[in-house]
Amino acid sequence: MIRTKIAGIGKYLPQQVMTNDDLVKYMDTTDEWIRERTGIRERRFAQRTGETTATMGIEASRMAMQNANTNPKEIDFVIFATLSPDYYFPGCGVLVQRELGMKEIGALDIRNQCSGFVYALSVADQFIKTGMYKNILVIGSEKHSFGLDMSTRGRNISVIFGDGAGAVVVQPTELEDQGILSTHLHSDGRSAELLAMYNPGTHANHWTREKLADFNEAEVADMFMSKEMVEKSQNFPNMDGPAVFKMAAIKFPEVIREALDKNGFQVSDIDLLVPHQANLRISQFLESQLGLKGRVYNNIQRYGNTTAASIPIGLCEAWEEGRVKRGDLICLASFGSGFTWGSILLKW
Repeated sequence: MIRTKIAGIGKYLPQQVMTNDDLVKYMDTTDEWIRERTGIRERRFAQRTGETTATMGIEASRMAMQNANTNPKEIDFVIFATLSPDYYFPGCGVLVQRELGMKEIGALDIRNQCSGFVYALSVADQFIKTGMYKNILVIGSEKHSFGLDMSTRGRNISVIFGDGAGAVVVQPTELEDQGILSTHLHSDGRSAELLAMYNPGTHANHWTREKLADFNEAEVADMFMSKEMVEKSQNFPNMDGPAVFKMAAIKFPEVIREALDKNGFQVSDIDLLVPHQANLRISQFLESQLGLKGRVYNNIQRYGNTTAASIPIGLCEAWEEGRVKRGDLICLASFGSGFTWGSILLKW
């Protein structure tokens, strides 16, 4: 039976550290206010022009390939997960393919925000198990800092996010005690607008067809990004924090248990849970509710929420620290905008 193993893992974090006290210079907040609500003490911000989502992903990829004892010429597919691409289009996958001098391989971009890496790794798993590809590079990378409202108006969101990238190289394995055991993906779009960046977009700012009839063609065209949208902060991320927290607290443990039940394991069998770093309070809730004391990996205190990059960064750090060892049962789980959520259970 062919399974998908993580053959190599890597990460990249920008040099610039932005502490909570640094944010006080831009908005009405305090270190205590931020830590109490999120657990975050600091985060990394990429260089404004010198680093992009793609370049950070490339650096993480180089580390992952080195750890997998492979090189760009041997990679036969790229999957890139991000909500902050370099361009509106094309996606970052082709930029990685170009910069690393890869063959004319396929490149797939995934837009599942906080659940991006779980979705991307699940897709890679299908390609490996069917034998279509042998060396897949899976990347999660984010440059949030360029698109945050760094004012008091946007503090509820802007204090949460940071920049960084993580990557893995996945390959087939026939060993019974190694590889991805199962993946579980879900979505519920009924609350899509509770965590969203509305503009720029093609939804015409939620105006109905009847209301659009009152505008001429030039005015409708301006709705892609208008002065009014900027003044109302509609070109920045928007979030109903309490609603998102409440749903995450339900779906995180639910999807973790789904993965365990599928494979005949108990919570006590998990050696390490690496959740998407949404909020330290959510991770602490999971640890308490599931009885995983000391077995939940958290780094949001130092990096903030790096959405699609948070799981591979955390998994890489855990591996570097010796907390991920051969044969360990590892669970990856995420919840985010959409809403989308998912889990992956694997043997390292």
